[in-house]
Amino acid sequence: MTKAELVEQVARNAELTKKDADQVVNTVLSSIVGSLRDGEKIELRGFGSFRIRKRGSRIGRNPKTGDRVKVPPKRIPYFKPGKELRELLNDD
Repeated sequence: MTKAELVEQVARNAELTKKDADQVVNTVLSSIVGSLRDGEKIELRGFGSFRIRKRGSRIGRNPKTGDRVKVPPKRIPYFKPGKELRELLNDD
């Protein structure tokens, strides 16, 4: 599902205009990004949680030349699905 499809579905389900639904989706996404940027964990009960995982620096390899390269530390977003979501997806 693309963002445009999500906006369309939100508009349909909540009986909003596409413009209003787009604003809702953008607000939710920017709130999640802002919280992650501030180092906060976002927990949506029954759905899952978003958090940041820190990766340390390491020595990598340039695939083109084979030279060793120092890769700097970075923060990676991580999503952990909640129990209810996992159960819904695996219900047969």
